[in-house]
Amino acid sequence: MTTTLVRKQQTSPLPERQETRRERRRRERLEEQAAMIPVKLYGLRRGTVTLLTVLAGLFAVFTLIPIAWIVINSTKTQANIFQSFGFWFARPFVFFHTFSMLFQNVDGDGTYIQWFGNTVLYAVLGGGGATVLSVLAGYGFARYRFRGSNALFYLVMAALMVPITAITLPLYLVYAKVHLINSIWGMILPSLVSPVGMYLMRTYVLVSVPRELIDAARLDGAGEVRIFLRVVLPLIVPGVMTVLLISIVAVWNNYFLPLIIFTQNHLFPLTVGMGLWSTHATTSGDNNLYPLIVMGGLVTIIPLIALFLVLQRYWRGGLLLGSMAD
Repeated sequence: MTTTLVRKQQTSPLPERQETRRERRRRERLEEQAAMIPVKLYGLRRGTVTLLTVLAGLFAVFTLIPIAWIVINSTKTQANIFQSFGFWFARPFVFFHTFSMLFQNVDGDGTYIQWFGNTVLYAVLGGGGATVLSVLAGYGFARYRFRGSNALFYLVMAALMVPITAITLPLYLVYAKVHLINSIWGMILPSLVSPVGMYLMRTYVLVSVPRELIDAARLDGAGEVRIFLRVVLPLIVPGVMTVLLISIVAVWNNYFLPLIIFTQNHLFPLTVGMGLWSTHATTSGDNNLYPLIVMGGLVTIIPLIALFLVLQRYWRGGLLLGSMAD
């Protein structure tokens, strides 16, 4: 029995797998270090590098200060939010109590958790759909030539120059005619159009997908759908992740569109619902609303931070390559 146990321990593959993981991590670190361009190749002096590092650190502090404030003040009562030092904790510690209030209808306007679910739904359908359409349109404009393609592309890009306030009344009248007021499709359908995403994907495809590769696939007998799915799509994953992140964040933070098409509280996204809380907090003096607004702001940014952390390497690489002009 002892001999059998010793043999099993000696032949166990677990130590080999652990060693393999360590070796893989070490190899990846070495590859990252080898891929880094030395600062001296940029022609920068040490003093310049130090100055840029200090400026980057100050910008990081400036960016993180609001997050630190909202994290600290999410633990306070309304009195402590206004009376205590904003960047330090104060008793009583009411974080969990305030968090539980997000699931309750505090002032009769609706619950935070319902608005959160609406925002997730709008962001997933609108942002995901915008990404799909941007990828298809960008690929089409980049690798297909048809009559009027340039004019159509510039027409789509001209939509960026039209402010949303200029089309508010026409949009509302059209929505009223087609019965999209107080409909989730009234929020999702406009979110599917992303001229910025289409432009980024067109530029990314021009840079990262050689035309010769597509022609070679056609010579091999591959159809257009197969070429896109098996040849083009794997090459543009960083760009797709970039557009996905931008589209989801745009829908998540959208305030003006749902404000004009929704009049029923249970359809509100977080932006409109918390705006309603803020208005009532300043007019009614409810002691529960300001802590809820702070806690709601904290919970609102957590999914975006998590999404950025998951997609950051794709986002960074995709944005740098997609920003190269054709």
